Amino acid sequence: MASTTVSRTVAASPEKVWSLIGGFDALPDWLPYIPESTALEGGRVRRLKNDEGGVIIERLVDFNETERHYSYAILQAPFPVNGYVSTIRVHTIPGRDDVAEVQWSGRFNPDNATEAEVVDLFTGIYADGLDALQKTLAA
Repeated sequence: MASTTVSRTVAASPEKVWSLIGGFDALPDWLPYIPESTALEGGRVRRLKNDEGGVIIERLVDFNETERHYSYAILQAPFPVNGYVSTIRVHTIPGRDDVAEVQWSGRFNPDNATEAEVVDLFTGIYADGLDALQKTLAA
């Protein structure tokens, strides 16, 4: 199983960051790559459309409001992986209430791709996503 993790320190309180990204259906609020999200099954599944019209369907598998994190599994996507589970979490930084660390991680099995290719793919997706989050928070 392959894995990758990307984190960024952002200039906003953990509460503000979580209020923006903590909703499972909130990706379009901060991630330009995903302009559309439809909640299904009472909000436990999201059907995403990327900016190229591709469909990604994900299931929420863990959610913790107090600790500010959730995990999800991909059910359908145009990615060369299977067994994909990802977690996005917001960490406090001791002694600081004006910044937060956001960590996006995933583990997955390559499917018709090399481990290096899929690690590079998701490292890029997570890094671009967290860069977009920084821009949204700065706006």
